[in-house]
Amino acid sequence: MKHLIIGLLAGMVSLGFAEEDWKPLFDGKSFSGWTIEMKDAASAETIWTINDGIIVVNGKDQAPGVLRTEKSYTNYELEFQWRWPNAPGNSGCLIHTSSPKEISIWPKSIEVQLFSGNAGDFWLIGENIEVNDSQIAPDKKGKPSRRRLNLTDNSEKPLGEWNTMRIIAKDSTVEVYVNGELVNNGWNSSVNSGAICLQAEKADVQFRNIRIKE
Repeated sequence: MKHLIIGLLAGMVSLGFAEEDWKPLFDGKSFSGWTIEMKDAASAETIWTINDGIIVVNGKDQAPGVLRTEKSYTNYELEFQWRWPNAPGNSGCLIHTSSPKEISIWPKSIEVQLFSGNAGDFWLIGENIEVNDSQIAPDKKGKPSRRRLNLTDNSEKPLGEWNTMRIIAKDSTVEVYVNGELVNNGWNSSVNSGAICLQAEKADVQFRNIRIKE
């Protein structure tokens, strides 16, 4: 029994240290540590706001843009929650971000899709990552597109509920989990470090509890 108690205590201490490894990327009160890049010099203040610890993106019918970390990251776990407050829409989390405006306003990166019903897809924005051949979506001409399909359906929660995404980027691999379920897995990525971005893409979306473990 004594050994069992010691083992349990050791496990609790270990879990405590693991939890302490997480650091907030968003302080819940300001965009400190982030920059905003918008298309056509649109007013960022009307699109990106903060309310009660939540990043509120009023993106419907507005110019697209990104909220980008000032710091670059490599080898990390990223976790955040998102929801659609009034209607299903489009957004994404861009990882390994570098040069701005690679395609329109979107910087060079690998996008982890948040589009409602397709969360976890990869979209290649000037970069590449390998997946199973069956995941390479064709374009309108039947040629490989920039889209890499996710592995599951129905991992997302109903409209208005909070979803949780965890992205594990290690060396040249990327794993994506939605609500605890593995939804994508890529390897041999063309890049393994860079800034992290959240998208405003013509839809209202909200984010909270953004944290990272390097």
